[in-house]
Formats: sequence, C-alpha cells, structure tokens
Amino acid sequence: MTPTDRTATPAAQPTEVGPGRRRQGEIYQAGTVGRLPVVPTSFEELERRARRASSTKGWAYVAGGAGEGRTMRNNRAAFDRWAIVPRMAHGGATRDLSVDVAGTRLSSPLLLAPVGAGQLIDADCDLHVARAAAATGVPYVFTNQGGTPMEECAAEMGSTPHWMQLYWSTDEGLVDSLIQRAEASGAAALVVTLDTTTLGWRPQDLTLGSLPFAKGLGIGQYTSDPRFREIVADRIRAAKASGATSDVKITPGAVRALLAMTRNHPGSFWKNLRHPVPRASVETFLDIYSNPGLSWDHIATLRDRTSLPVVLKGILHPDDARTALELGVDAIVVSNHGGRQVDSSIASLDALIAIRDAIGPDPTVLLDSGIRTGADVFMALAHGADACLLGRPYMYGLAVGGQRGVEEVVANIVAELDLTMALTGATDVKDVPRDMVVPNPSR
Repeated sequence: MTPTDRTATPAAQPTEVGPGRRRQGEIYQAGTVGRLPVVPTSFEELERRARRASSTKGWAYVAGGAGEGRTMRNNRAAFDRWAIVPRMAHGGATRDLSVDVAGTRLSSPLLLAPVGAGQLIDADCDLHVARAAAATGVPYVFTNQGGTPMEECAAEMGSTPHWMQLYWSTDEGLVDSLIQRAEASGAAALVVTLDTTTLGWRPQDLTLGSLPFAKGLGIGQYTSDPRFREIVADRIRAAKASGATSDVKITPGAVRALLAMTRNHPGSFWKNLRHPVPRASVETFLDIYSNPGLSWDHIATLRDRTSLPVVLKGILHPDDARTALELGVDAIVVSNHGGRQVDSSIASLDALIAIRDAIGPDPTVLLDSGIRTGADVFMALAHGADACLLGRPYMYGLAVGGQRGVEEVVANIVAELDLTMALTGATDVKDVPRDMVVPNPSR
C-alpha cells in the first residue's frame, strides 16, 4: 500500500439510526420538557419501584426463588465472570438485530418468557403483556398458567408471533386439547416446560402460605378448556354419586378462599357461588396440571401430536440437550426457571457454554434466566445463544407502569443491545464473535 492509499478518503458508510439511538433520542427529547420515562432505565431502580408497587404475595411469587436464592445469585454471578472486549475503528455503522428462531422471524434476539399467575401483579396481566409485545414487535410465549385464555391473548398480538407454553398434564386428553388450541390460536411454536413437574421449594410463598392457583389465579387456560371442564364435571358427578361431603372446616380463612375461587372463576360471581365448579376446578387443576412422571418417552410422542415446531425449555445438561436433539426438537431453551425450582442449581449462562460446546454451532439454543440488560443479551449471544427470553424485568415494568411499562422495558433492553453492538464492532446478532467476551480479570 502506498502513502497515497493510506490517506485516501474512505468510502461513505450508511448511517442508519438504530433502535439504540432512537430510544436515547426519545428519552432525552422528552427530558428537555420535563417528562421522564415511565420506568427507570436502571434495573436496580426498576426492581425497587416494582417491589413498592406490588402486593406482598405478588412480589413473593414473581421475585422469589427456590430455597435460599442461591440459583438466582448464580445466574447473575455467571454474567459477572465475563467481560466484553470492545473493538475500535471497525467501520460498522449499521447492525442487523434480526434472527430466525424455530421458524419464527424475530426483529431482535428477544422473546417475552412465560410468567405464570401474573394476575398477582395485574388482573389483566396477560392481555397487557400481549399488547405490549405487539406494540414492540417482540414475540410473546403465552404462559400455560395464565389468567386469560390463549385465544383472547392471541387476538391482541396482531402480526407479531406468539408461542405457547405447555405444562404436561397427567391427563393426556388435556395435553392434546391444549396443543390443539395452541395450533388454532395461531401459535408459531410449542414450548414444553420440563423443569416444573412439581413446584420447587419456594420459601417466600411458603412463609405467606400463598399459592395463587389455590385461589383460582393463573388457571385461565384450564377453565377455558373443554377437556378440563369435562374432567371437572366428572369429578363433581362422582362426588355426588358417592355422597361425599366437604371435609373443609368452616373458618374465616376458608370462606375467604372460597370467595376468591368464586371471584376468579369465569362467569357471574353469584352464579358461581351457588355451584361447586370453582372449587372443583381448583382441586382438579392442583391434581393434574403437571406430570411428575414426565419422560423422554412422552416428548417422543409430540411429532405425532402437533405440526408446530417443538421447543424444550429447562435444559441444563449437555446429555439432555443431545437427547432432545436426537428426538428431533426444533430448539432448546437453556433455563433454570429463573432460579425458582432447584436451589444451588447451575447458572443458565454456565450451562449454555457447556451445552453449546457439546452440541456444536448448528442447533438452535435460547437462553432464559438471569437476563436483565441489553449487555446481558450481547454476552449470551457471544456464548452461543441464538436468542434470549426475558422474564422478571418485563413483569417489573408491568408493576410500575402497566402495558407502557412493559413496552419501555423491552425498548430499553433492545436499545442497549444495539448500542453495545455499535460500540464493540459487532454488526450481526447471528455472528457475535466469542472472542468479544473474556474471563473477567477483576473476578
């Protein structure tokens, strides 16, 4: 190269404004006239405000973890063990945040994770989140343990894709019914949660004696399901035929629980109060909602039961990842359920690294648990995730600012991801170099 070559004017580069600069501009422009964001951009402050805005039981359920909370801390510590190494003068003026995951086109490598019993935070949680997902263009994984039927949430999604979570019931007819409804609702994938065949030990809820499902919260997918209603009707008929009577001692607490079940059940409160269906629905749900005997043999039946892409959520061991892929699933989600199931479990990020090394670059792998910021998403992408699921942060946004709060949390995370890519030289979320993250020398 001649001296003249080295001093030649570089070719003009495109200067498209990405979501990071757009979001910054919105916030700063509003700030000039005294308008602040609905939710704080700092996760720590968001968490503080969400706690103040939530009921004691709501906060315990959404923010709490298993045991002493070690898994939740492990999730965050895993991110802290790594550091990003920005590259300079890279010339990358634009970035591509889009990616295809299990047949779904994502505008950014982010989906909203399924969060059950969100009614503890907002009575219309599922609808608010569906509308926020549609407004931001981020796919939403409908929870199987929601308060609003999937069909109603799907109607709010517009052209934005949704996936449907499945908890594998002990009643195979109910499994089929839920799958069929997911297909009919337009779901783009079926997400089978593997790690909640029974509830983990959750001291925050246990100390309060608080299980939302026992009061009819978070069972809307079931009370709207024809097979589930059939099972409830059979239960009521069997009880009448046997002459069985209630063995529940009448106390003020029992009366309050019955009123809560009645209020939370679909239909007229006064009509529900005169019938055994609300209580029978709760009892039936608690008996059959999840299958403690779930095995790979169950998973192997899915190819004959649905045409939807199948995603398995809750994988933490490389051998389980291999087995899942051998069964032909379309994607796996590396997740420890946000630290809510097993105390002292491996961090999801650590599991992602081991799993990606074991299965190679081709299979589709998503990361769930511990994602708080756009920089976290970047870190996960560098370690081999194709996309990430966001959980608690958007629920905190809901607690603070309703639908708008969810929208702002999502916008902030996508903006920070975009800016992190701009400042490091990464131009495509599908190819964030692994050498952009190194062991954190300060740890």
